Amino acid sequence: MNKDIDPQETREWLASLASVLREEGEERAHFILETLLEQAARDGLGFESGFTTPYYNTIPVERQPSYPGNLELEKRIEAYVRWNALAMVIRAGKHTNVGGHIASFASSAVMYEVGQNHFWHGQEGEQGGDLVFFQGHCAPGMYARAFLEGRLTEEQLDNYRQEVGGNGLSSYPHPWLMPHFWQFPTVSMGLGPMMALYQARFMRYMESRGLIKHTGRKVWAFLGDGEMDEPESRGQIALAAREHLDNLVFVVNCNLQRLDGPVRGSGKIVQELEGEFRGAGWNVIKVMWDSQWDKLFARDVNGVLRKRMMEVNDGDYQTYKSKNGAYIREHFFNSLELKALVSDMTDEEIWALQRGGHDPLKVYAAYKAAQESGTPTLILMHTVKGWAMGGSAESQNVAHQSKKMDLQQLLAFRDRFNLPLTHEQVEKVEYLKFPEGSPEQKYLLERREKLQGFVPERHDRAASLPAPSLESFATITAATKEGREISTTMAFVRVLGALMKDKALGKHIVPIVPDEFRTFGMEGMFRQYGIWNPLGQQYTPSDADQLMFYKEAADGQILQEGINEAGAMCDWIAAGTSYSVNGVAMIPFLIYYSMFGFQRFGDFAWAAGDQRARGFLLGGTAGRTTLNGEGLQHEDGHSHMQAALIPNCIPYDPTFAYEVAIIVRDGIRRMYTEHEDVYYYLTLLNENYAHPEMPAGSERGILKGLYPIGEHKGSKGHVQLMGSGSILMEVIAGAKLLADDWGIGSDIWSATSFTLLAREAAEVERYNRLHPTAKPQVAYLNEVLSGKEGPIVVSTDYIRAYPDQIRAYLPKDRDMLVLGTDGYGRSDTREALRRHFEVNRYHVVVAALKSLADQGKVQAADVQKAIEKYGIETETQYPLYR
Repeated sequence: MNKDIDPQETREWLASLASVLREEGEERAHFILETLLEQAARDGLGFESGFTTPYYNTIPVERQPSYPGNLELEKRIEAYVRWNALAMVIRAGKHTNVGGHIASFASSAVMYEVGQNHFWHGQEGEQGGDLVFFQGHCAPGMYARAFLEGRLTEEQLDNYRQEVGGNGLSSYPHPWLMPHFWQFPTVSMGLGPMMALYQARFMRYMESRGLIKHTGRKVWAFLGDGEMDEPESRGQIALAAREHLDNLVFVVNCNLQRLDGPVRGSGKIVQELEGEFRGAGWNVIKVMWDSQWDKLFARDVNGVLRKRMMEVNDGDYQTYKSKNGAYIREHFFNSLELKALVSDMTDEEIWALQRGGHDPLKVYAAYKAAQESGTPTLILMHTVKGWAMGGSAESQNVAHQSKKMDLQQLLAFRDRFNLPLTHEQVEKVEYLKFPEGSPEQKYLLERREKLQGFVPERHDRAASLPAPSLESFATITAATKEGREISTTMAFVRVLGALMKDKALGKHIVPIVPDEFRTFGMEGMFRQYGIWNPLGQQYTPSDADQLMFYKEAADGQILQEGINEAGAMCDWIAAGTSYSVNGVAMIPFLIYYSMFGFQRFGDFAWAAGDQRARGFLLGGTAGRTTLNGEGLQHEDGHSHMQAALIPNCIPYDPTFAYEVAIIVRDGIRRMYTEHEDVYYYLTLLNENYAHPEMPAGSERGILKGLYPIGEHKGSKGHVQLMGSGSILMEVIAGAKLLADDWGIGSDIWSATSFTLLAREAAEVERYNRLHPTAKPQVAYLNEVLSGKEGPIVVSTDYIRAYPDQIRAYLPKDRDMLVLGTDGYGRSDTREALRRHFEVNRYHVVVAALKSLADQGKVQAADVQKAIEKYGIETETQYPLYR
């Protein structure tokens, strides 16, 4: 800070500003300051810290609203919640090794209680319910409050992190494990902020399209300051300001400490976040110091205290709160002027000076300002990690790992909060609950009744949607006209077009693309449906004179997310959870380059499963050889294995247009008619070829994952040939070569999902293993292959592990040979790439002959003849290592 060479002039400037604020209000003061800054910029005067404010409360005490609640009762309730939160973790640790976290909630309890008592609406009233993303490590605090509300039992608290028996509580917010309690999974740090932002955005989308009413709902995301280092935490904050998401509030618990040590030991995380968010256009509110500091600020006429607060780094602030009042007097109040400010205070009174996040008056003021803000708001709450836990945890670097408190710490905690516990009850860490009809219990429940329901709470409250009729896809399930070739991507676009015209489903469809509509042939939808932009289209597009011009609209149906797959996925999650969040089911279709899907947004895909999202992910230009010119970073040969990792993701690799239609139709039935908590992944191709008519009776096999599409007779042996995606066309060609050149017969199978085949077979294997005396079940895979002669040969555009999933479930005497595209992709023609990866028709032939030779059905010499006939290179290194 520069030295003040003319204090009198400084005071005059400050007095002028105070006068404008007093007489003409904030808007006029803002205008004058902005005008001064603009003029300063024109004059070449720069500012290094134009987006940060001093290190004290944004809302001064004189502008602080009166508190509307009964503080005495609220503090009593908070004390019980605090005790029960630590008790459940400690009790679990006494009997198990499941662990748990205490310190994060200890630092943020006041922040949650003020929200619960005064701000967050439940879903039982017309408001519809605010959305709250709770910080994952604070889950015990939410359970502790729900226990006092009568929503959880003592048995459930004692089963914290012990869920296998069916009456436990999940470690963190997991809707999959607690579907009526948690709304959003948040403990994979960084995902919560971005998902919250896009939930706020999708809420505006729904309002713009008239699908829900504007009722003043807010999205609140509670985050840790250490979590803000995750790229996703800050990656899309400019979007919130750009689209005026005044329904979004980020609350960052700035306890200055991450999991192992300070967040910014030699810096100031609060100032860093303030500068970045202000620069992005957010309203920023700092809650730095509690009410006990106000008298010191009033004495600080020369600003020495404010200056000292600014110069101390975060690492020292942590050290102060790990010591005592005498240490703070010596090291924080370290000048004669500062010591004079606290000369009439005891060391105990100095120690009692707290950070703002522990003061309900300051927290309430910040929340109220955020509630009334016309812009997205960031609240920076200054707290102490492990607050009130005692010397071994409070503000200590080990606070996050503290899962226990010794008897002396527990007794001190009891005394600090005046809890009605005997020495013996403290030793047993017994839970506390208010007596029926007590003032505290009445107040607790009355506040939630006024706010129309409990938080957190999750509902599946959307009406069912009908599955489309098969007739609506008649042109898609029919064969392509002679000489006409299309890709499965184009088939999907036709399916999507039919759905958007459907009277019952059309308004519920949400097409989402990350800046690739033209790549996927979907630009025709621009003019018809419009790209959603809350501000409308305030410019004339350069292609306005063309038929398919780029059209944005405030009520547009399409979400065009830009070059941002993670953002598009968050759009998709918001749409896919709308049935529970907004009470209106939406059917999102997100299409993207398959390589930039699970590999890029994999953590969000896992969170989508946890969150019970429903919808369709479409991996376009899929397979390692179909996208022939783009090379290593674009060619996907493994997304099906990544999709297979998510238990409730239903993956398919269709080859034909009718397969796409049947799969999408059944997905709508399962997810939106039957309310099944799954989501679908379909891989799509950019390769054109003729498509046959759907074979009669094939629907069951398509959905199960395998069905026959043709056969060839042969006199010298028989094989089972399987393929999927574009490589199925090579398998079909290979079957003809086997018959024509070698006299080998074959059954040809379209394998729409090896993953689903393996999952169902695993269920059957388990049943048979655990029911040894019952009639054995037969997996669909073995049912359809029963009586089919010869070894199995599989070729796909994916790594060999994808089809290899079924090997373990085949009969021991059933040989299977798998071809796949292991290794990095590269640029070339499709033909060259399929030769390189050894998955083309000629390799199918050689693999079939070798499998038959191993069984003694043909001669090894025949295999060698085929290798020579088709010019197959045998001495190059396997593609995986090239």
